[in-house]
Amino acid sequence: MRELITEFANWLQNTDIALSVAGSTWSYPFVQLIHFTGLSIWLGTILAVDLHLLGIGKRTQTSAQLLKALIIWNWIGFCILITGGLLLFSTAATTFVVNPAFEIKIGALLPIALTWHIIVQLKTWKWGQELEVPKVAKIAGGVEILLWLCVATAATTIPYF
Repeated sequence: MRELITEFANWLQNTDIALSVAGSTWSYPFVQLIHFTGLSIWLGTILAVDLHLLGIGKRTQTSAQLLKALIIWNWIGFCILITGGLLLFSTAATTFVVNPAFEIKIGALLPIALTWHIIVQLKTWKWGQELEVPKVAKIAGGVEILLWLCVATAATTIPYF
């Protein structure tokens, strides 16, 4: 399996778009800007709902109403984040696939996605009908925030491996 991943990474790293982004003075920083913009939008909407589930902030609306207001921005941010992330990954794919911090970051994304999409996003419609949310919703919001801290820590250590 490792050989297949390495072959794919090598192919991806040598595509025209990866070479163009990696070889340009301005492209790589611009792609980083795109990635971090998407990350900010996506994480901002996630944190807003999670903090609301935890009971932090004004309680003028239910968690379900807040999620309804932010869901489109969440998906827009996610699409921007993924686009930028794939472009950044493509510039040095063979280096990333053997980087322990990158492996941890990607490995932690699956539980976060599952927590967000299965538990938080889907369950908030049920949990968030009243201003006071159940304890399980608070736990789910707190767990998601902790998982994001793990991903952020792994992401910031990638350059050091």
